Amino acid sequence: MYDFGQYRDTVYSIIGASMEVHKHLGHGLLEAVYAEALKIELNSIGIDCELEKEVLCYYKDHLLEKKYRIDLAVGDICVELKSVSELDSAHRAQLFNYLRLTQMPIGLLINFGSRKLEGERYAYVEEENECFLINKNMDILDEY
Repeated sequence: MYDFGQYRDTVYSIIGASMEVHKHLGHGLLEAVYAEALKIELNSIGIDCELEKEVLCYYKDHLLEKKYRIDLAVGDICVELKSVSELDSAHRAQLFNYLRLTQMPIGLLINFGSRKLEGERYAYVEEENECFLINKNMDILDEY
């Protein structure tokens, strides 16, 4: 139905770099520290990314004047970073809003706040204006 496979290698690299950052810094620091370290880690493996990227927002097919800043952008992948004890629905809603407003196809929600790094992958399907949980193969699992 939908093919998000073109993002697989980049998503794997982002998650692998996040694991490396978590391994070296541990859990519980400020998001900004993890963001900067993740940028360094991604750059070291040849992946360009932008911190606090200002992104365009759309309503239907109309470009809005309002812009958002996302934690980290890797091409057209939105990476939302957290440093909380556990992810909750408000964190997912924030990512989903970013995906809908920016029409970026892939969003990663990465939490450095727990002992074990947490990560979730989502795809935005513009035709349905919905975000879906995707697995490591980039296949849609469920509507969220």
